[in-house]
Amino acid sequence: MRNYFSSNTEDEESSIDITPMLDVVFIMLIFFIVTATFVKESGIDVDKPSASTVVVQEKASILVAIDAESNVWINRRQVDIRSVRSIVERLHAENPKGKLVIQADRESINDTLVQVMDASRQAGVYDIALAADAN
Repeated sequence: MRNYFSSNTEDEESSIDITPMLDVVFIMLIFFIVTATFVKESGIDVDKPSASTVVVQEKASILVAIDAESNVWINRRQVDIRSVRSIVERLHAENPKGKLVIQADRESINDTLVQVMDASRQAGVYDIALAADAN
């Protein structure tokens, strides 16, 4: 007579439980997603002027781009110049320690740049940088 109980216990002992390994991998995945930094882009290509005193901004949380036709872009969307203040206020409330970087095309009108800077200061953002390419 064959002992069926002993063969079942042998099968159970030979199998490997991978549940703890999956738990560790899942926790590592969550950790990497939470700690990852994402690169923000303005959404358009801007022909920036060059400068010899370029300083890299590490914590630029608000990117505003002004294209060659003096259109204003924030978060890959073209926005009206009159709505820049409210958008910058909202983005600054999300990250109060972040800086505002304006990427103005060399062919854009200076008046648009001044209006964006003025709207940003009215929104309470005084740490403003202008983007330029290194010489």
